[in-house]
Amino acid sequence: MPEGGGQATVADRGRDPALLIVDMQNDFVRVGAPLEVPAARDTIAAHRKLIAAFRAAGRPVLYTRFISQPFETLLWHWSPQCRPPVRCCWQGHRRSYGDCEGPRDCAAVIDELQPEASDAVVDKHGYGAFHGTELAARLAALGVVSLFVIGTVTQICVEETAREAFHHGFPTTLVADAVSSFDAALHAATLRNFAMKFGWVEDSDAVVRRLREKTTP
Repeated sequence: MPEGGGQATVADRGRDPALLIVDMQNDFVRVGAPLEVPAARDTIAAHRKLIAAFRAAGRPVLYTRFISQPFETLLWHWSPQCRPPVRCCWQGHRRSYGDCEGPRDCAAVIDELQPEASDAVVDKHGYGAFHGTELAARLAALGVVSLFVIGTVTQICVEETAREAFHHGFPTTLVADAVSSFDAALHAATLRNFAMKFGWVEDSDAVVRRLREKTTP
């Protein structure tokens, strides 16, 4: 039996949903960040629209943060920016960026999308948000059946998290205009492949419209 989503089927798509925001952190989104994804800034408006819609519907909003280990791991080979002296996504390490005043905690969620006190924030040390974390247990405790995944980077942490959600039994949708990449071709290929074998791909307007229809008396 799958974990988390249990015996969910295609018919459960969009039922009892949660919004999962992947790695919209300073060290990915801000201008001049070590692992900058410029396109991520173009998705902020869609993020805010989706967050507002899920909150209005009384549905959970959860965030993930990639936290780099302060010692060498295999991931350092693929993202050498995590090494000193740059220390990308080291929790508590402060950095200045080109589009905001004053230094920020480099691992924090960007100011524009700050979590509320009631939101779950799941820290991870790799690409997928389910691996080695309490995410599946949190979703189960919240009674979540299906997931809508947004954030960055499309073909890395977003895709890995969404595929893990599939294997945990959650009918999962990637929101096309709320995910982003530094590589347009990989972004497009990831969305196409995910829709072929793992879940659904929709734009934010369609997601908001369906959410409102389900919650309107």
